[in-house]
Amino acid sequence: MKDARFKIANREALIGVVLVIINFAIWFGFAYGLGSGDPTQYDMIFGFPAWFFYSCIAGTIFMIILIWIAIKVFFKDVPFDDKEEEV
Repeated sequence: MKDARFKIANREALIGVVLVIINFAIWFGFAYGLGSGDPTQYDMIFGFPAWFFYSCIAGTIFMIILIWIAIKVFFKDVPFDDKEEEV
C-alpha cells in the first residue's frame, strides 16, 4: 500500500511549481513589457520606474498574499511518523 503522504507531497510540490511560474510571468511581463521603452519616458511610481514597481515591489506583495492563500487553502499538516495513519 502506498503512503498517502507522497500523494499530498506531490500535489503540494505541483502547487509550488505553479506559484513559481505565476511569479515569473508577473515579473517578466511587467519588467520587459513596461521596461522596454526609452528610459527617459518611464512613468514613475514612488520614485521607482513603473516596470520596477510592478514587477518587483507590487509583484512580491501579490505573491506573498497568493502563497499565504495557497497554504491556507491547499496545504495540510502531514505527520512525519513512520506509522501509516489516516491522512
